[in-house]
Amino acid sequence: MKQHTVFGAEIVGKIHSLKKVVEGILYHHEKMDGSGYPNGLQGDEIPLFARIIAVADTYDAMTTDRPYRKGLTNEEATSELNRMSGTQFDPEMVAAFLRRMQREKIDED
Repeated sequence: MKQHTVFGAEIVGKIHSLKKVVEGILYHHEKMDGSGYPNGLQGDEIPLFARIIAVADTYDAMTTDRPYRKGLTNEEATSELNRMSGTQFDPEMVAAFLRRMQREKIDED
């Protein structure tokens, strides 16, 4: 399972028009505290695009129904992102994501 980022990056890396997203795919499971994979990068060693994808991908994974569990509510997922901000996720990326989510909510109202 932990190799899916490597395999995904290898596949996408063969598509010339997508070369700019390869680092995001490869490193989006790295964590700010260095406990992620595939290389145990930490903090600013993690490419910016990967730090952005990490937040968005995790939010999507948490809020999407799976065969084995129901997705979390927006409030539950937001709470989890905040809880893991600084250890798993870049705090700036979490804050930017949540600001955008708030704007989207306001626009829907």
